[in-house]
Amino acid sequence: MTNHSVVMEFYLMEFSNTRELRVLHAFVFLIIYLETIMGNLLIMILVTLDQSLHTPMYFFLQNLSFLDSCLISITVPKFILNSLSQRSTISLSGCVLQIMLVVHFASSELFLLSVMSYDRYVAICHPLHYENIMNRGFCVQMAAASWLAGSIFGVLYSAGTFSLSFCGSRKLPHFFCDVPSLLKISCSKTHIIINVSVSIGVLYALLCLVCIVYSYICIFNIVLRMPSFQGRSKAFSTCLPHLVVVITFFMTGAVAYLKPVPDSPDLLDFVMSAFYCVVPPSLNPIIYSLRNKEIKVALCKILWKLSHYKNSK
Repeated sequence: MTNHSVVMEFYLMEFSNTRELRVLHAFVFLIIYLETIMGNLLIMILVTLDQSLHTPMYFFLQNLSFLDSCLISITVPKFILNSLSQRSTISLSGCVLQIMLVVHFASSELFLLSVMSYDRYVAICHPLHYENIMNRGFCVQMAAASWLAGSIFGVLYSAGTFSLSFCGSRKLPHFFCDVPSLLKISCSKTHIIINVSVSIGVLYALLCLVCIVYSYICIFNIVLRMPSFQGRSKAFSTCLPHLVVVITFFMTGAVAYLKPVPDSPDLLDFVMSAFYCVVPPSLNPIIYSLRNKEIKVALCKILWKLSHYKNSK
């Protein structure tokens, strides 16, 4: 029987060996992190306080903002602390937990994006039945189903991580723990649990993608046949933010996981590895805020009420 040493810590990829550059990178990531948290928190607050935003579309957007805040909070704060402390390590249990949470929130977000495309499909293709189909109970069930799907994949992937053995290098070619990086340094000859988990995950992602593509094919088919230019413009404006978010999510995921894991990662590898967990959460609130009149109006209402309350004191 082969003896495998018990690995208690892994060494995460460092952006630079120079302290000044590490501090600079930590500061940049801190700005991105704060912008993401504040942007998503603002959307959640606006949807909660403004009655006009109590619709299925904004209910799902509120859930998406929460998932984005959680997803970026799993990886970026750890990277910032490591950069400032000059100790880029993570324990085995911390690594498994990080994988479980990243997979959980990413899988939940993928399910939610599919439901949001279905919401737009019903709103545009079956407007007379929209309120009956997209009722409060259905929306809550879909949000709960997204969390359930994320939990299942999180447990699957973390269980697969625990099944791996490590007897060589403990240096991960990534700034956070992920399955491809662990497989790269693992000395296990078989990865049955991981292979099964990845296969199920790929099928799940493809199924969600098919649902989204089918929804938008039906939407575009209806919209392009609308006689009014104003009607087409309004329909496209409600779909465009979600479509941009979906494309960003899948493109960054493809960039992060379809490329082979490098033996000696460089600056480009670091930037590409940061795409999946940093770009979508940070861009989503910007995309929905810039292209959404209802969000802008709700923000103006809140600011006006705050200024009015302050002046009345």
